[in-house]
Amino acid sequence: MSKLYGLIGYPLTHSFSKKYFTEKFAKETISDSEYNLFPLQTIGQLTQLIKDNPRLSGLNVTIPFKESVIPFLDELDETAKKVGAVNCIKVESGKLKGYNTDVYGFKQSIKPFLENHHERALILGTGGASKAVYHVLKEIGIDCYFVSRDKSTATLKNVFDYEELNEYIFNAFKLIVNTTPVGMFPDINHAPKIPFERITSSHLLYDLVYNPMETEFLKRGKEKGALTVNGLSMLHQQAEEAWRIWNK
Repeated sequence: MSKLYGLIGYPLTHSFSKKYFTEKFAKETISDSEYNLFPLQTIGQLTQLIKDNPRLSGLNVTIPFKESVIPFLDELDETAKKVGAVNCIKVESGKLKGYNTDVYGFKQSIKPFLENHHERALILGTGGASKAVYHVLKEIGIDCYFVSRDKSTATLKNVFDYEELNEYIFNAFKLIVNTTPVGMFPDINHAPKIPFERITSSHLLYDLVYNPMETEFLKRGKEKGALTVNGLSMLHQQAEEAWRIWNK
């Protein structure tokens, strides 16, 4: 019986995952596998999805379910436990085990760009992806603060709201990582509401969004001379790590 893999989240119009895996299967002559998109309006629909698809061997998880999926899983691996977010599920003998391959993907993709002056980071957003980014940067030894639209509702420590981002903060925090979906296709003309006039050539701007390849966030950063990186390499790295997990 051929194996089925897929992506859950909502909406999924921005995702390159199906294209990535379909091309991988063709290139590597993997003939017994198929990858589909499964847009779920609520995470409660996951149970029925598993029942309806007995061939399902693995799932990727994207916005907005990276945290809310956890109660539906039978087990978490150590990294997913530490991070508190899941973006990869292995389905085996009816059991669901959660992993976080965002950690691996982000770490591999950002390492080549980090320099000594990137000792502090602003993480835009407080969702599931932000937790993976925080985990990686803390491990590397980078001091992190989150930026939230409403820090009074944030359950995390070290949180600024967007109005607090003054020149002193921008002088101290030379790495800015966008983990929000702002600027993602189809809303490509939007950017997180940071003061771009305070960006300098010593800043590194990293956007987890990869569709479009250059978001408004990265475009405005580049105009100020900043080094900019999109999330495409992270997507590829975490996808390959998911494939290893599903098939080990």
